[in-house]
Amino acid sequence: MQEAFIAVRDLACRRGDRVLFRGLSLTMNAGEALRVAGSNGIGKSSLLRIVAGLAPAFDGNIETRGAIGLVDERPALDPHLPLGKALGFWQRIDGAADNELGRLGLAGLLDVPVRYLSTGQKKRAALARLIGQKARIWLLDEPLNGLDGHAMELTEALAAEHCGAGGIALVASHQAFQLPGMGTLALADYAA
Repeated sequence: MQEAFIAVRDLACRRGDRVLFRGLSLTMNAGEALRVAGSNGIGKSSLLRIVAGLAPAFDGNIETRGAIGLVDERPALDPHLPLGKALGFWQRIDGAADNELGRLGLAGLLDVPVRYLSTGQKKRAALARLIGQKARIWLLDEPLNGLDGHAMELTEALAAEHCGAGGIALVASHQAFQLPGMGTLALADYAA
């Protein structure tokens, strides 16, 4: 299996008429984690969407190796389906996989429509989807929002396990994210 890798070179991001950041370069190898920090509107989410290939870069280029999974404020689960069926849809695409439902506190919620889940439950369901996806590169956009203390610790533990198994975690977060050896990128250093 090929090792996960991200290389960002001289990246710039523009939204509308405004350049949010420019001159951003970074390299991440298997087992590494990086927290992208900065105020609202500085481009943290945009950076993750560009790395995921969901938004165009204004300038620069990105190279990645390994499947990419993104968790943001949209859980990518059909809100009208019960959680079990919504996750089952993705399992049929990704292949049968352990998605840690019991560990994430979701095993008793499989019959509940996704739209009725709390914010924290939806966030944990999105993590279950990500784990089942078996992506080598995790892009986590404000992963601790809406979670209680236990779920926050669990999210950090899952990311640590992912990196320990050779994955990459690129985390955009206002909150401190506790991961051994995690670096921090201050996006304000690249403001245009």
